[in-house]
Amino acid sequence: MHAGRAFKVVASWLAGLILSFCLLLPLPAGRAQDFDVDLALILAVDCSFSVDSQEFRLQMEGLGKAFMRPEVKQAIAQGQRQRIAVAVVQWSDEPNQKAVLPWTIVSGAADADELGQILMSMTRDLAEGGTSISTALTYSAALFAAAPSAERRVIDVSSDGRNNSGLPVKPVRDRLVANGITINGLTILNEWPTLDTYFENNVVGGTGHFVIPANDYEAFGEAIYRKLLREITGPGIS
Repeated sequence: MHAGRAFKVVASWLAGLILSFCLLLPLPAGRAQDFDVDLALILAVDCSFSVDSQEFRLQMEGLGKAFMRPEVKQAIAQGQRQRIAVAVVQWSDEPNQKAVLPWTIVSGAADADELGQILMSMTRDLAEGGTSISTALTYSAALFAAAPSAERRVIDVSSDGRNNSGLPVKPVRDRLVANGITINGLTILNEWPTLDTYFENNVVGGTGHFVIPANDYEAFGEAIYRKLLREITGPGIS
């Protein structure tokens, strides 16, 4: 076996072993009261091979502009604590997962505008690879250990593909949901027209979970706006 190929096989095996070990560990839970924020939200952004540079830029501009919209700012202000915490993860295959924005408190219009500008100018810091939604979920869930205590913990996964690398995604999804994490999905249907159905069956779960489809990357901005509004407002909004 070629040395480079052998290295990739070993790296993939080790990544799977680490993931399997992580699945046996309990996830941190927020305190029952005296929460610091209304919501701890992880934005998990697909950076796999199927996402080109223009599509990545559309994702980040859509996210940034959504936080700057007055309806999103108002939703944050209407929360009991009037503040949320946001982190951003870029992901592709098993070895390629990176937290590109640490936990950031958004507690007013100025904070939302600043976060919006950061997201709009964010660079792609991750190597392209396959689509390991299972690894993205596990990696993201581990970040809650460093998050402010939150009444709700949500992982927001955007993707244009199905899990094709790493562990099967359903057992990972089920474990995170059992530990009080909600997983929502934004599916971009440019390659898989039924991807929203796949996400419903395999990826999303938890209290008030949902999937919002976008027909293509051009429609991503409006879709992420509607998705953020639902996540910040909480279960029950239609």
